[in-house]
Amino acid sequence: MANRQQRLEWIFERWLWRFRLIAIVPVVMSLLSAAAAYLAGTLEVLGALKALLKGSGDTSYAIALQLGKLVGGVDLYLIGIALMIFGYGVYELLISNIEAAHEDGKDGGSGLLDIRSLDDLKEKLVKVIVVALIVSAFKAMLVFPIHSTTNLLVFSGSVLLLALSAWLVAGGKKPPTPR
Repeated sequence: MANRQQRLEWIFERWLWRFRLIAIVPVVMSLLSAAAAYLAGTLEVLGALKALLKGSGDTSYAIALQLGKLVGGVDLYLIGIALMIFGYGVYELLISNIEAAHEDGKDGGSGLLDIRSLDDLKEKLVKVIVVALIVSAFKAMLVFPIHSTTNLLVFSGSVLLLALSAWLVAGGKKPPTPR
């Protein structure tokens, strides 16, 4: 009887361990989404560059809109990076280590894609997402109309909040002092 119970437990634990492989679905989808974000960002940048080179923006507002599209492309690239970090992190945490990233002589095992724990994944995603939000805010600020003192105060407050969020993401570290 005990032998049968041990066998059932062994079978269940083996099935349970293999069930983690279902995490391959979000890994593949996030990497495909990252590729789509890179493609969309490239198309946006190319479209904006084409319009700028044609000279189709006679007014400073039209030029600001085209610059906003360029910044939007950068924002899409950052979203792609966040999706890649998520996909790689889920793969490394739940499925298996990516051996190619950790081979001797390669430094792929360090940096944004080196994820050892859920806290590492969270920290790296937050950093990229905050940078993406800062870029999105910058894009909106390119065409923000400043016609009154209130608008100027809102704009200045936005810049201050963006600087504060960038400082917080950096860990509130002080810049190095020159010697």
